[in-house]
Amino acid sequence: MASPAPSIKVCGITREADASALVAAGVNWIGINLYGPSPRSVTLARAREIIIKVPAGQRVLVDVEPTLQKLADCKAAGFDRFQLHFKPANLPEGTLDAWADLLGRDNLWLAPKLPPQTPFPTEILNAAETLLLDAYSKDAYGGTGKTANWELFRELKSAHPRKNWILAGGLNPQNLLEAVQFTGTQCIDLNSGFETAPGLKDTAQITETLSRIVGLHH
Repeated sequence: MASPAPSIKVCGITREADASALVAAGVNWIGINLYGPSPRSVTLARAREIIIKVPAGQRVLVDVEPTLQKLADCKAAGFDRFQLHFKPANLPEGTLDAWADLLGRDNLWLAPKLPPQTPFPTEILNAAETLLLDAYSKDAYGGTGKTANWELFRELKSAHPRKNWILAGGLNPQNLLEAVQFTGTQCIDLNSGFETAPGLKDTAQITETLSRIVGLHH
């Protein structure tokens, strides 16, 4: 029996039309970035306008080390999943627990920024059910186009099979099928490799790629 096709998240959505087209194409998760320094970031007011086009249950906030107040505001705005990037050393003690208490462990997607060869911290594994592995960049959080460490991803997924693992980082039409087959990932995060410009998604290309992935698993 063929394994199920991985679920798909598209990150860095900045236009209502892209959100609507991707939902219609069968994308499972729509990510909206509220991290100011990112070239794909939008304001919370703008995010409210975009997520109207996204069904409840599919709305993902993407941010970096947000305050609890900002998270509460985003939750009130209608986001239901929260993909939070961070450097573990930057977080005051108790931050992960506070995030989980506010949002719910099942809604928290943790994306720690870990230098190469760094063991995945146990406290992060314990704080959430969903973990995202992105390509490491010293100066940026995601959206760099760099390819993640597929070998490490496969090792972590094998070592912690009860967790939900999301593969991100440098995925594009040329390497996506290989990435899915090599890692066995059950969720992929598409961003800069499927854009015409930062924040402007090539929805036709994403739709075509989705059909190839589904075909691979039938």
